Amino acid sequence: MVLSLANPLAQREVNCECAQPSAQPILRALHLWHLASLDAPTVAVVWALAFAGVAGVQLKSWVPLLLASGTWTVYVGDRLLDAHRAIRSSATDSLRERHYFHWRHRRLLIPLACGAAVIATILVVSRMPIAARHRDSVLAAAALMYFSGVHSASRLPLWIRKRVSKEFLVGLLFTAGCAAPTLSRLHAVHWPLIACLPLFAALAWFNCSAIETWESQDRQSVMFLRTTVLAIACFVVAGALFFIDGRASALVCAAGISAFLLALLDRTHTRISLLTLRALADLVLLTPVILIAMGARY
Repeated sequence: MVLSLANPLAQREVNCECAQPSAQPILRALHLWHLASLDAPTVAVVWALAFAGVAGVQLKSWVPLLLASGTWTVYVGDRLLDAHRAIRSSATDSLRERHYFHWRHRRLLIPLACGAAVIATILVVSRMPIAARHRDSVLAAAALMYFSGVHSASRLPLWIRKRVSKEFLVGLLFTAGCAAPTLSRLHAVHWPLIACLPLFAALAWFNCSAIETWESQDRQSVMFLRTTVLAIACFVVAGALFFIDGRASALVCAAGISAFLLALLDRTHTRISLLTLRALADLVLLTPVILIAMGARY
């Protein structure tokens, strides 16, 4: 029997939100950006360029391409494997519209993801210095262990799942992957940048946790408190860094704005469809793009 992964409820939510003709193109573009897994690569490239700007590192053009293609491949694979596992176990209630989208378009997305993986491999072999390749291999191994642990039959060990959440690991690995291109090119420790990284890891972690909370409809959520505290912490750190490193201060301030916007989304999430909410949760992580546009002036 052929299983059709259609999600009529999500489609009704989208149609309701698109009732205003002027909102249709914007919402459709936002939804497609998320459904096609283009949101994570966008955030990864923006964060990588922002980290490089703080440290005064000029990334070559192939680095963002490598980061984008690698991130997109991982996210497409993750969502297809989630959909496949749910189909095999007849547990499709756990799937979201992004999984339905990937499964419906798997005949297009699988070849494209394979092509992106090939591009990433060619860039690593032909452009990445050997020293940087060795350092980044540690991060790649950690990501592979996590990825295989989540999707393999045995899954991650129980003691790990009890003590470390999936959202925390994603936030940690995502931030490390974005910072790796800059850190591998530094000749000395850049402490202002190092001070930024835990805050961005927490932001990525809370982003994932908020999405999980909204989709599970957890009424006991503390996400508003967590994201508000993170926003305040970012603004305090930004104030302290202002007298040491203006670029780092501006970047941490951008992280604080993102955390504050996540808090606002959590406060209003019951009035927004899950599809739009999920896309907006990643959109608010793009605040550092303002600093990138300002270039050397910030």
